[in-house]
Amino acid sequence: MSVRLVAAREARRGGDAPRRLHALLLAFFLLAGAALAAPAGAVSIGQPLDFETEEQEEQYYTLVRQLRCTVCQTETIYESPAELAGDMRRRVYEMTVDGYSKDEIVEFMTARYGDYVRYNPPLQMNTALLWVSPFLLLVIGGVAWLQVIRHRQQKAAQADLSESERRALERFRRGD
Repeated sequence: MSVRLVAAREARRGGDAPRRLHALLLAFFLLAGAALAAPAGAVSIGQPLDFETEEQEEQYYTLVRQLRCTVCQTETIYESPAELAGDMRRRVYEMTVDGYSKDEIVEFMTARYGDYVRYNPPLQMNTALLWVSPFLLLVIGGVAWLQVIRHRQQKAAQADLSESERRALERFRRGD
């Protein structure tokens, strides 16, 4: 290869390097901007919040520990890192600071997300089985246990051997 060809290739490669670096930096800044802008409207976990009174602060922390995250389903919105939980925390905070009562906030959240958002749903027709089922299971378990005990007692009462069975058992024990 001639020196001119090698020099031409090197010049082309060198010319692409600033463009590649520029594209990489642009992509990095776009991704970083998108990542930082996404959770801007939510209240993140552990974020210090300003309240006008201690009652508001107590109400807020009580509510975020009583409302369930509908995404995580096993965590309260206080514990959940989900974006929806952050939005729910923000909404509870705003409503608390605006002077809404605890019941009004719970009613709003229930209207928006359904009874599932409450860790302790109210006793209604659609939740009656949920509230009664532990007692039903306890009664069913107690009845089953009593049936097993009665069955064992009946078998024990029937275990009396006849005279011929006793003689056969004695012969078996002696090895006859």
